[in-house]
Amino acid sequence: MTGGGTAPDVLADRIVDAVEALPAARHRQLVAIAGPPGSGKSTVASLATAKLNRRGVSAGLVPMDGFHFDNAILKERGLFPRKGAPETFDLAGFRALLVRLRTEDEVAIPGFDRKLDLAIAARSMILPDQRVVLVEGNYLLLDESGWVGLHPLWALKVFLGVDLATLETRLTDRWVGFGLDKQAARERALSNDIPNAERVIRNSVQGDLNL
Repeated sequence: MTGGGTAPDVLADRIVDAVEALPAARHRQLVAIAGPPGSGKSTVASLATAKLNRRGVSAGLVPMDGFHFDNAILKERGLFPRKGAPETFDLAGFRALLVRLRTEDEVAIPGFDRKLDLAIAARSMILPDQRVVLVEGNYLLLDESGWVGLHPLWALKVFLGVDLATLETRLTDRWVGFGLDKQAARERALSNDIPNAERVIRNSVQGDLNL
């Protein structure tokens, strides 16, 4: 389950309906799926992409996580303890990719391997026939310097809202899944993930579709 206890499959259906209702455009249409860490963005975006393709809408998926700065850069800048915060992403590179997606037929997309804790270049491709691309990430609707420059690129803005208590449970469980004990996992979530979640909830603009 995700925001408000609604099943991801139901949320994905609502996104698909909204995408299908978009007016036609000459350029590729980009759909932002934003929300705090632990809100279910990756799951819902993946489901919605698959559903669009089954309905005959050729769609691709782009995760913002491929634009994490490398750990070596974060350590050099004193940002490693804040990894995952807005300032730990290559925002300029990410925006350049979004502009390319609107204007170029084929674009290579970086990805992020959570087990390796490493961004990987050209991990997937957006192909010429994919005229809709779902983009998922925490900060896509952030109303802060630099990030607001992304807003005009979105054909549709989706925000997944989840209460902080639920996010704390989910994020703690996520770190347990990566091998931390329960106490260490909770401390990890509270020290970084939850502050990032609070920032997303506090400083994001409203979506066209709020789930």
